[in-house]
Amino acid sequence: MFRPCIDLHEGKVKQIVGGTLGDSGLRTNFVSERPAEWYADLYRRDALTGGHVIMLGPGNEAAARAALGAYPAGLQIGGGITAANARDWLAAGASHVIVTSWVFREGRVDWTRLEELSQTVGPARLVLDLSCRRRGSEYFVVTDRWQKFTDLAVTAATLETFAKYCAEFLIHAVDVEGLCQGIDTELVAKLGAWTPIPTTYAGGARSPADLAEVTRLGQGRIDLTIGSALDIFGGQGVKYADLVAFNQRASANQN
Repeated sequence: MFRPCIDLHEGKVKQIVGGTLGDSGLRTNFVSERPAEWYADLYRRDALTGGHVIMLGPGNEAAARAALGAYPAGLQIGGGITAANARDWLAAGASHVIVTSWVFREGRVDWTRLEELSQTVGPARLVLDLSCRRRGSEYFVVTDRWQKFTDLAVTAATLETFAKYCAEFLIHAVDVEGLCQGIDTELVAKLGAWTPIPTTYAGGARSPADLAEVTRLGQGRIDLTIGSALDIFGGQGVKYADLVAFNQRASANQN
């Protein structure tokens, strides 16, 4: 299934090249003239569920709250989430909170923080972002705007362990994020074989065929977010209307 997104940077809806997020040479593919709530309302009208709003750095809270207000309980929220503010974001209308950097310190999992956050909001409303970059033959979780490697490799055992604390995983393939050069098929296949809970993959999608490929490689267990290639974000490879139709067909087949 297709899951929509709203990426916020400096208060505006943008599509960026993920690996450059913390660099002085930030590469931006698209800056929208429309506010975040326009996209949220579009997703609401088309009954798209499981999408996310990601705050990429400071200055995005007002835009994020506007998006959540336009689609109450219809979008997840991530970016700067901690145990101290997680409940506030749920009260603002988020269906789930997404967390990554806060549960890692000095490149290692802080199990106390993870347990605290899971207990604060409940596993059913927590999404763990395990976005990763390749190092050798393995994929390692990266934090702090995807610039810092942790010591945590994405493996079947990792996903099994972390699934006890959350409802879903969100995993960006950072090496291909925003490049529109194709999905990381190896990572998608591994996630499909390993994940015990719903998982959304993001990174590199450039055509409707990628959605079908993720569905196939992920054994029907992996959803896909498409950003820079999408026409509503200035892309030319994928029509938003085609993705809505794909979801409608998939839902009809499930019923």
